[in-house]
Parts: sequence; C-alpha cells; structure tokens
Amino acid sequence: MSNELIAEITAGLAKVIGENSGFGSVLKFDYEGAGVTRVDGKNVPNTVTNEDGPADCTIVISAENLMKMFRRELDPTMAFMQGKMKVNGDMSVAMKLGPILQKAAESAGS
Repeated sequence: MSNELIAEITAGLAKVIGENSGFGSVLKFDYEGAGVTRVDGKNVPNTVTNEDGPADCTIVISAENLMKMFRRELDPTMAFMQGKMKVNGDMSVAMKLGPILQKAAESAGS
C-alpha cells in the first residue's frame, strides 16, 4: 500500500467534494489498516483529510480497489458482493457515494 496512492485519492476527493457538497455526512475510507481518508460533509467548508476520527459510515476497501471504482473498472455493488468492500455504519451514507464516484470518474478521465 503506497502512501502516494492514498494521498492521490485524498486530493482527488477534496477536489470533487469542494467546499459545500451537500453531502451532509461524515464518511471514512479505511484502507484495510494502511491509512484513512475522512470526508466531513457536515461542516462547511467540507474537509477531506487523512486524519482518523468518528464517521457516520466507514467503508473498508483497499486503495487500489477504490481507484478502480473511480476509474469505473470495478462496480461498487460487485465490490461489496465479492467482499472487496465492507460498509460499517449508516448504509444510506454509502448510497450517497454514487454522484461522488461519478464526479471522481469524470475527473480521473480528464
């Protein structure tokens, strides 16, 4: 697991989330113990950091698989069903990820 990949994901999410995403929740990506990216969409301006903290929903996934989801090489539903992604906490927060993943995919393609 490279710290560079986690930093790239964090920077990309910060760009996509912006200052006021309307997300309204705190979401954490836990890279299987190798680090975290925490998206705080409750406070304005929204923040995206690598600092661990409480979250409404935690998604446990490898950084590599998260990048595959951003590039549309891995379907989130299939990742969940195959055990490549686990969701802890409020599942409705995870469901709000669709538009964020779409923006991330568009950003990764440009």
